Amino acid sequence: MFQADLAEKAPGETAPGQQAIEIKDFNLYYGHFHALTNVNMAIKKKKVTAIIGPSGCGKSTLLRSINRMNDIFTEVRTSGDILIGGLSAYGKKTDLIELRKTVGMVFQRPNPFPLSVYQNVAFGLKLHTTLNNSEILERVENSMKGVGIWDELKDKLDAPAITLSGELQQRLCIARVTAVSPSVVLMDEPCSALDPIATQHIEELIRELKRDYTIVIVTHNMAQAARVSDETAYFYLGQLIEMGPTGKIFRAPDRQETEDYITGRFG
Repeated sequence: MFQADLAEKAPGETAPGQQAIEIKDFNLYYGHFHALTNVNMAIKKKKVTAIIGPSGCGKSTLLRSINRMNDIFTEVRTSGDILIGGLSAYGKKTDLIELRKTVGMVFQRPNPFPLSVYQNVAFGLKLHTTLNNSEILERVENSMKGVGIWDELKDKLDAPAITLSGELQQRLCIARVTAVSPSVVLMDEPCSALDPIATQHIEELIRELKRDYTIVIVTHNMAQAARVSDETAYFYLGQLIEMGPTGKIFRAPDRQETEDYITGRFG
């Protein structure tokens, strides 16, 4: 796991069997700006959870908080906790490299390294494991098969990754994440730079990937959230307004604010 042997858990807390992530009384500040306010939510294992809301509502900030990508910014401070598999992501003994292996991330725009196709997928394996070359090749192949690009690229493993189409680059980035066997995959607007056909293909891939991974996706696209997610969380001004099964959130939300946003009357 991503913590040392003396990993700290919140007193008396363990993750219930169906929960991959527990966010508990979580606050985040950028300097004096209170970006996330008392967020409490549970994200289920091997489900797709969509985070929706207007621009600037804290969606991406929350996503980056799960694997502590916000740590790269100055003057960031937090309170509360985020538990992944019952372990604190914000404990004093947390190993950030191991955390980000356990919780992988896919960004808005495909960001392959300026390396070959093979080297992109093998990068994390060389960093995090002691596998030999043949074992790494096997893992690379399995990961690329898992995202549906092996047959197309198996004879182009030495080609520069940046020469691939946008869809293939994004699939390659997902393969790079899954190669190190994370338990959670975060996706921040993973289709925003893709055309409609490529978007459809990535959405189909997301539905397939949830068989093996817990997926949290930030999206501005309401139709996309409805298509790919099992659970949906609506955020506004840094606060979780409502969360529940996607069908219910889109058909019969409990909060008027949620209905106004989903129906386009706001945001």
